[in-house]
Amino acid sequence: MNALQERIGQFRKMASDDPDNELGHFRLGQLLMEDGQHEDAVKSLRRTLELSPQFSKVFQLLGMCLSKLGRREDAVKVLREGFAVADERGDNIPRDEMAKLLVGLGESAPVSHKADKPTIVGAGGGFHCQRPGCLEGAHAHQLPKPPMSDEVGKKIYAQVCARCWEYWLRDLSIKVINEMRLDLSTEQGCTTYDQMMRETLGLT
Repeated sequence: MNALQERIGQFRKMASDDPDNELGHFRLGQLLMEDGQHEDAVKSLRRTLELSPQFSKVFQLLGMCLSKLGRREDAVKVLREGFAVADERGDNIPRDEMAKLLVGLGESAPVSHKADKPTIVGAGGGFHCQRPGCLEGAHAHQLPKPPMSDEVGKKIYAQVCARCWEYWLRDLSIKVINEMRLDLSTEQGCTTYDQMMRETLGLT
């Protein structure tokens, strides 16, 4: 079994043990895409959207999968819906990628409704969180200080909002340890935990 197959197995187990774990389904979908298993990836990504319908990056990946499977109409529908979600949330990178995918499918590029609107000073937290699936949008607030003193802590401070860090620390990290049976007293356990944290928070 190669490393990719091993990772697929890990996240398949996580998604199976906790069907409501958006992280498990999202990462499983990404890895299945990487392995060329697009039909199974579609199922995982659709489940992710059921759990987190504002997760704009998932629309992008799902549209790519459907396109690979030759399901053009489905892909166009998903990408247009995803563009609207990303545009509303200010997720510019997945929004622009979905516009490119639509043009590649022979569709006209959607028009952003946010591009020409001035930012209202004082609206929300004014911090843009880069964690995939962050639901805070314009209401995101930066952590008061880096959670750790190393480079990873500084990166979290610069890229991850306070609510997402709390979500990882109080909820997802416990699920990762339990569902993947990680022994943090071992080097392998710590390495896997660190990798999961980076992937969850969008630091990779």
